Amino acid sequence: MSDHEFAASNDDELSLPRATVYKLIGEMLPKDVTCTKETRDMLIDCCNEFIHLIASESNEICEKESKRTIAPEHVLAALKELGFEKYIDEVKEAYEEHKVQQTK
Repeated sequence: MSDHEFAASNDDELSLPRATVYKLIGEMLPKDVTCTKETRDMLIDCCNEFIHLIASESNEICEKESKRTIAPEHVLAALKELGFEKYIDEVKEAYEEHKVQQTK
Protein backbone atom coordinates (compact mmCIF):
# COMPACT_ATOMS: atom_id res chain seq x y z
CA MET A 1 0.00 0.00 0.00
CA SER A 2 1.45 3.40 -0.97
CA ASP A 3 1.72 6.34 1.42
CA HIS A 4 -1.05 8.10 -0.47
CA GLU A 5 -3.42 5.12 -0.16
CA PHE A 6 -2.58 4.84 3.53
CA ALA A 7 -3.27 8.54 4.06
CA ALA A 8 -6.58 8.31 2.24
CA SER A 9 -7.73 5.40 4.38
CA ASN A 10 -6.78 7.15 7.61
CA ASP A 11 -7.98 10.66 6.76
CA ASP A 12 -9.36 11.48 10.19
CA GLU A 13 -6.26 10.23 11.99
CA LEU A 14 -3.86 12.25 9.83
CA SER A 15 -5.84 15.45 9.46
CA LEU A 16 -5.52 18.73 11.28
CA PRO A 17 -8.45 19.59 13.56
CA ARG A 18 -10.98 21.31 11.32
CA ALA A 19 -12.15 23.76 13.99
CA THR A 20 -8.59 24.91 14.58
CA VAL A 21 -7.91 25.47 10.89
CA TYR A 22 -11.26 27.22 10.42
CA LYS A 23 -10.34 29.55 13.29
CA LEU A 24 -6.92 30.27 11.77
CA ILE A 25 -8.49 30.99 8.39
CA GLY A 26 -10.97 33.36 10.01
CA GLU A 27 -8.20 35.18 11.89
CA MET A 28 -6.04 35.59 8.79
CA LEU A 29 -8.69 36.82 6.36
CA PRO A 30 -9.79 40.45 6.28
CA LYS A 31 -13.10 40.97 8.08
CA ASP A 32 -14.97 41.63 4.84
CA VAL A 33 -13.80 38.39 3.19
CA THR A 34 -15.42 35.00 3.63
CA CYS A 35 -14.79 31.63 2.07
CA THR A 36 -16.97 28.62 1.43
CA LYS A 37 -16.80 25.38 3.37
CA GLU A 38 -15.34 23.74 0.27
CA THR A 39 -12.55 26.32 0.22
CA ARG A 40 -11.78 25.78 3.91
CA ASP A 41 -11.75 22.02 3.36
CA MET A 42 -9.40 22.45 0.41
CA LEU A 43 -7.08 24.58 2.58
CA ILE A 44 -7.08 21.83 5.21
CA ASP A 45 -6.15 19.29 2.54
CA CYS A 46 -3.33 21.57 1.36
CA CYS A 47 -2.04 21.96 4.92
CA ASN A 48 -2.13 18.20 5.44
CA GLU A 49 -0.22 17.60 2.20
CA PHE A 50 2.36 20.24 3.11
CA ILE A 51 2.93 18.69 6.54
CA HIS A 52 3.23 15.24 4.97
CA LEU A 53 5.76 16.56 2.44
CA ILE A 54 7.90 18.24 5.10
CA ALA A 55 7.68 15.22 7.42
CA SER A 56 8.64 12.80 4.65
CA GLU A 57 11.63 14.90 3.58
CA SER A 58 12.67 15.37 7.22
CA ASN A 59 12.53 11.62 7.69
CA GLU A 60 14.70 11.02 4.62
CA ILE A 61 17.30 13.49 5.90
CA CYS A 62 17.17 11.87 9.33
CA GLU A 63 17.70 8.40 7.82
CA LYS A 64 20.64 9.62 5.70
CA GLU A 65 22.28 10.72 8.96
CA SER A 66 21.55 7.29 10.48
CA LYS A 67 19.37 8.91 13.13
CA ARG A 68 16.20 7.40 14.50
CA THR A 69 14.50 10.58 15.68
CA ILE A 70 13.58 13.55 13.53
CA ALA A 71 15.07 16.66 15.12
CA PRO A 72 14.29 20.34 14.46
CA GLU A 73 17.42 20.65 12.31
CA HIS A 74 16.05 17.89 10.05
CA VAL A 75 12.86 19.89 9.52
CA LEU A 76 14.87 23.03 8.75
CA ALA A 77 17.02 21.09 6.28
CA ALA A 78 13.85 19.69 4.67
CA LEU A 79 12.44 23.18 4.22
CA LYS A 80 15.66 24.22 2.52
CA GLU A 81 15.80 21.09 0.36
CA LEU A 82 12.22 21.59 -0.81
CA GLY A 83 12.76 25.25 -1.71
CA PHE A 84 11.13 26.89 1.30
CA GLU A 85 14.27 28.73 2.46
CA LYS A 86 12.42 32.00 2.92
CA TYR A 87 10.41 30.46 5.78
CA ILE A 88 13.35 29.12 7.77
CA ASP A 89 13.88 32.24 9.92
CA GLU A 90 10.19 32.40 10.75
CA VAL A 91 10.13 28.70 11.62
CA LYS A 92 13.18 29.11 13.86
CA GLU A 93 11.49 32.02 15.61
CA ALA A 94 8.28 30.02 16.14
CA TYR A 95 10.31 27.10 17.46
CA GLU A 96 12.14 29.34 19.94
CA GLU A 97 8.81 30.75 21.13
CA HIS A 98 7.51 27.19 21.53
CA LYS A 99 10.54 26.22 23.65
CA VAL A 100 9.99 29.26 25.89
CA GLN A 101 6.32 28.39 26.34
CA GLN A 102 7.22 24.79 27.18
CA THR A 103 9.47 25.91 30.02
CA LYS A 104 6.70 27.95 31.65
